[in-house]
Amino acid sequence: MTATAVAAKARRIPNPRSKEARLLLMVGLLTLGAYVLASLGRTASVPVDLMPFLVFTLGTLAVAHLVIRRLAPRASPVLLPVAAALNGLGYVFIARLDTDRAAAQATWTAIGIAAFAGTLIVVREARLLDRYRWTLALVGLGLLLLPLVPGIGYAVNGARLWVALGPLSFQPGELAKIALAAFFASYLVEKRDLLARSTRRLGPVSLPEPRAAAPILLAWGVSILVMTAQKDLGSSLLFFALFVLMLWVATERGAWLALGATLFFAGAYAAWSLFEHVQSRVRIWLDPWPVADGEGYQIVQSSYALGTGGLTGTGISLGSPQQIPAAETDFIFAAIGEELGLLGTTAILAAFLVLIGAGLGIARRAQHPLDKLLAAGLTSIVGVQTFIILGGVTRLVPLTGITLPFVSYGGSSLVANYILLALLIRISNDNGRQAAALEAQK
Repeated sequence: MTATAVAAKARRIPNPRSKEARLLLMVGLLTLGAYVLASLGRTASVPVDLMPFLVFTLGTLAVAHLVIRRLAPRASPVLLPVAAALNGLGYVFIARLDTDRAAAQATWTAIGIAAFAGTLIVVREARLLDRYRWTLALVGLGLLLLPLVPGIGYAVNGARLWVALGPLSFQPGELAKIALAAFFASYLVEKRDLLARSTRRLGPVSLPEPRAAAPILLAWGVSILVMTAQKDLGSSLLFFALFVLMLWVATERGAWLALGATLFFAGAYAAWSLFEHVQSRVRIWLDPWPVADGEGYQIVQSSYALGTGGLTGTGISLGSPQQIPAAETDFIFAAIGEELGLLGTTAILAAFLVLIGAGLGIARRAQHPLDKLLAAGLTSIVGVQTFIILGGVTRLVPLTGITLPFVSYGGSSLVANYILLALLIRISNDNGRQAAALEAQK
């Protein structure tokens, strides 16, 4: 095939950016409509800042779209619109609950988009992160343990997750999970043959080499340290689950899942035995009603909100989700459930399933092992974090108090998730570029 024919055929391959632009326009209009409905329900009038809100919403989406069009033109057209829809709906409910926090969330959204663009500019190929393996490990562990440093780290609601540097407060663990995911991917690509090797059997189960278990024991130890020193169940579970899932993807050995589950339940039992705050979380999870006026108040009000929402909800700004403490952070899913009902919460779940499915599809199509593992790890972060917080709100699992990605109020979480999204888009673009090259050669 001549070069002219190859170029002509490549031009006929559909450009995913056109689909992305249409989806983003739809997301922008839906966000605008929800914002107007929230104002009508609260004040029975159209919001006075409607035009600035429209310009800001469509402007940030346009910037993100143009960055992808320029730097990752072959990436999936689904990732950014779904994340933007979750971000937009979350913002509407934050504005409905707390106008001051809504202004801060708008600022963090702009910073998140800037971090998104910066990540795509700096990381031209995800596999190049392999050069900085141990730097990423040190940065990740340093950020994870930074709240323990006296003078800058401090506790909120009993969990020592926050760091204050002058006027700026943030949760360094949100960025730590991305750095550690990149380190795990690089490490596991190199060590996967050792980790997948079987040296003995226990009945029908093939066991890996004992020395190969050292990394998972180290990850378990660090997660226990986070849980005990920082009193943070959510980050501890997320960190350990991330490593175990990536280890399973790298080796395709179910024995690692079994070992990880065993270590997790052992650590969970030890934490329950030793720490009162863990026992309290479990008591509230099992039966919050006897302490509905005390420590169980939050989860009881959440249950009432979800029950009040019914099938279609009360309507935006027509419910009472402000009765739930921390409704705009830990319990924003319950606020959405009250005012949008089962249909609204199902839409949220569907959006996360689309986002996670797209991420796993990127991992499956990746040709380079590091790209495959990194995409799987980044997607696991979103999936596990979503399961932990939604499971806590609905009493499927004990509440741990982490944010719902892209939806909850929180600058650290929002910026970190946009960086995570940019890395997935970078890997997706590499996949699309390779697929387009192969298609053009046929």
